[in-house]
Amino acid sequence: MRFGIVGCGVIGALHARLIAAMDGTAELVAVADTDLERAPRLAAEHGVDAHDDLAELYARQDVDAVVVCVPSGLHAEAAVPALRAGKHVVIEKPIDITLEAADRIIAAERESGRTVTVISQRRFEPSFLRLKAAIEAGELGRLTSGAAEVTLWRPQSYYDSGGWRGTWALDGGGALMNQGVHVVDLMLALLGPAVEVSAYAGLLAHEGIEVEDTAVAAVRFAGGALGRLFATTAAHGGASVRVSVHGDRGHAVVENEVLVSFKVGEEDRTEPGQRLGAQAHHRQLADFVSAVAEGRAPEVTSADGRAALALVLAVYESARSGGPVKPG
Repeated sequence: MRFGIVGCGVIGALHARLIAAMDGTAELVAVADTDLERAPRLAAEHGVDAHDDLAELYARQDVDAVVVCVPSGLHAEAAVPALRAGKHVVIEKPIDITLEAADRIIAAERESGRTVTVISQRRFEPSFLRLKAAIEAGELGRLTSGAAEVTLWRPQSYYDSGGWRGTWALDGGGALMNQGVHVVDLMLALLGPAVEVSAYAGLLAHEGIEVEDTAVAAVRFAGGALGRLFATTAAHGGASVRVSVHGDRGHAVVENEVLVSFKVGEEDRTEPGQRLGAQAHHRQLADFVSAVAEGRAPEVTSADGRAALALVLAVYESARSGGPVKPG
């Protein structure tokens, strides 16, 4: 599969490296960015063409798929024309920042017959795959509760580094929308659809931004399980991502990609593990390439991306209104 990348910042550069490492199954042929310095620089690193006009990239017959790495609030603006031009699309998380935009992407995907995936690479970590398999096999029994936490620190310079960071218009939210959306997706994948949310959010440690740096929510899932969702970029020294699921026959806890506790009945299945880092990202791209070749849905679909976005937006609405909210 021959790729083009839209958005040549840090994430775009990461995708360029990942595609270059895919050993014959994928090839990077062009990049595009309205920044007249970034696109040529990334293109030169990989020996590919640079464009400052997305339409030029989409018109290329040697581009099969596009990776969208622009600010979150511009995802639909980049993805929909790509789909209409006949390209398959990989979208960095989140799918976009409004349900209207997500629905435009999904409609364009359906009308074009092309494939969309939204990056949620943590689904491809071995610890998650083991936990998901155990749940699907009924080994944890009836699921009763779960928790997902992203405890991070982002200095003020992080938000000052780009004019779009920390804005409702382009970032769409703060700690939950940007950093926490990964664990939101994991909770939904493990516990099923969310039906109601009650939440609080605050801007507690940063200045000059519009969005939250801390959010906490109680979530009720369709199957009856209850969950807790927590995301912050205001925990100095923090560097932890933790997901736990509990049932009436077992439990599992994943911390920083490692399955630190896994028990089914009286059996302890915990095993030493190691972090995958970019390998999980690579595995998701490989799944996307295979899905297109095989004519199947990718592991993470546009509908999955929309569900995660709907839960994030419900958290924000509950925090604003002070009452429970049903995700859209």
